[in-house]
Amino acid sequence: MDSLPPERRSALMKRVKRSDTEPELTLRKALHQLGFRYVIGDKRLPGTPDLSFPKLKAAVFVHGCFWHGHHCRQGRAPSSNESYWLPKIEANRERDKRKEQGIRDLGWRVFTVWECQLKKAHKQETVAALAVDLKVNNQVR
Repeated sequence: MDSLPPERRSALMKRVKRSDTEPELTLRKALHQLGFRYVIGDKRLPGTPDLSFPKLKAAVFVHGCFWHGHHCRQGRAPSSNESYWLPKIEANRERDKRKEQGIRDLGWRVFTVWECQLKKAHKQETVAALAVDLKVNNQVR
């Protein structure tokens, strides 16, 4: 059961940002400090990835755990209005697969970073692993 009335829940959900979210900004800042330069929301690529690295032919999506159905504590299914949320989250996951495949079809590598991976406890290891993956077969200058 939702603890908020429908009008307040709707107003709250409308304030959820689509870009420049805290996880995105956290990742961008960390990668920039490591010397990576990227394009934000490159509309030339299918699905407009959050970050793209044209010289490395790599794209990164930063997904919110709830919105994209991650299997972690933050991604758990809502207990209210399941008939709305479960199909919506599943549709998001299917769209994510199509976006990623569209970029792969262009010969690019695709990486997904989850919101929970950018929390304080995991941020350093997540950024370090992504940096290594981005550099594979390429050199950052």
